[in-house]
Amino acid sequence: QVQLEESGGGLVQPGASLRLSCAASGRTITTYAMGWFRQAPGKEREFVAAINWDGGRDSVNGRFGIWRDNSLNTLYLQMHNLKPEDTAVYYCAIGGSSAYYPGEVDYGMEYWGKGTLVTVSS
Repeated sequence: QVQLEESGGGLVQPGASLRLSCAASGRTITTYAMGWFRQAPGKEREFVAAINWDGGRDSVNGRFGIWRDNSLNTLYLQMHNLKPEDTAVYYCAIGGSSAYYPGEVDYGMEYWGKGTLVTVSS
């Protein structure tokens, strides 16, 4: 059974940085694509960042960076210069293959964590 557990969310002021972590169990992440998505109140879930098995990656903007530590079976999201509009529940996901697919719903992700809340407010 694949499980993903996000951590690192919280309340921060505008302009702050925050690092989210996603610990995976039940699947070795080495050969799978993974990603971060978010859902703001009253809005649909949207793409934040994704990374292939070989390190190829993409993100919604230059303030967010994604990387993985295969030795820890953990995915990370580093966020800089946070804005109030970044407030959302952030979800970690792992794909069913080695690549992510921007043309597919949810980029081809297969399993999802329960999310961690990030609130950006002064």
